[in-house]
Amino acid sequence: MAYDRYVGICHPLRYTVIMNPCRCGLLNLFSLFISLMDGLLHTLMMLRLSFCTNLEIPHFFCEIAQIIKLSCSDNFIDNILIYIVVCIFAGVPLSGIIFSYVHIVSSVLRMPSSGGKHKAFSTCGSHLSVVSLFYVTAFWVYISSAVSDSPRKTAEASVMYTVAPQLMNPFIYGLRNKDMKEALKKLISGIAVL
Repeated sequence: MAYDRYVGICHPLRYTVIMNPCRCGLLNLFSLFISLMDGLLHTLMMLRLSFCTNLEIPHFFCEIAQIIKLSCSDNFIDNILIYIVVCIFAGVPLSGIIFSYVHIVSSVLRMPSSGGKHKAFSTCGSHLSVVSLFYVTAFWVYISSAVSDSPRKTAEASVMYTVAPQLMNPFIYGLRNKDMKEALKKLISGIAVL
């Protein structure tokens, strides 16, 4: 999405040439391939672990860090692999997002009309809010699991980064619609009257 926004704002006249269906398909296939390779890598690493008697995961879903904690065998390599993969899969996209938004902000600030600036910033604001929500909560999961050993707090944070951004998407992107804004204003004014 950051690349799409970058091309749409920084190169608006060449958007259809740059973001053609072939390139969109390749970006989707690349994302799918990377995700499959990550899943396969972690699955193969899990196969070499042995597990003790306690096989209950104190979590809502089968997260890799919780599975590693249940292992009786040495899991040092698995923990190192997790941190390397997190750095790559979180760091590379985050740096790409930051790079694209630096270019977007510099392009928007060079725009002569304030209406164009407002439209560009409002378009990017919704994307940045969802991305920020995801990265902050995901970062919190890994930091909280490293600092505290509370499975409950880790589970709550995991739900936040897996559910909250997807739950917030319709609201964040819906509030860009005039009808949604008017309905929200009526709802808030109705509540304020009560």
